[in-house]
Amino acid sequence: MRVPRTFAFVDISGFTNYTTSQGDDAAGRLLASWRSVTRDVASDTGVRIAKWLGDGCMIVAVEQRDGITFAMELQRRSAAACAPLSIRVGISTGLALLFEGDDYIGTAVNTAARLCDAAEPFEVLMPKEQIETLPEGVTAVAHAPLSLRGLPEAIPVVQLTGEPTNTARNDTGELWTRSPFVV
Repeated sequence: MRVPRTFAFVDISGFTNYTTSQGDDAAGRLLASWRSVTRDVASDTGVRIAKWLGDGCMIVAVEQRDGITFAMELQRRSAAACAPLSIRVGISTGLALLFEGDDYIGTAVNTAARLCDAAEPFEVLMPKEQIETLPEGVTAVAHAPLSLRGLPEAIPVVQLTGEPTNTARNDTGELWTRSPFVV
């Protein structure tokens, strides 16, 4: 079954070198801190963490704006969570094959992964032609076209910048704190 989704791949830049210089324990603490923040941001923005990839992750969003909001908010909150390191993000939207009920296969998935690989620290990259509606506070800045492994030609890309001002579209906080038995 093919479904329209937005995919984001996130990677902590410099994590391998950090592990080598600071040791496994420090790297484990940094990764635990970052994963905790990532789970919080995913919950706040309504996206699903499809899988953890060592020092990164793949997320899936039904709405593109939620995927972008996740990426921008995670970029902001990761500044403290994985200091002195930073993250890089690749985003892509399109149809993907839902494979065996819990994984996705397709060009959109591959493009997001390759954009993450190509991104510099602190960059959030996305194909220019895929932009539907950017969240308030987020702008798309022209980036040089990129030749990505596995794609036949260079693609026009934008770097997303700014801070989403409408991150709390759904207030689900009370669902977790409200007592189910009100008398």
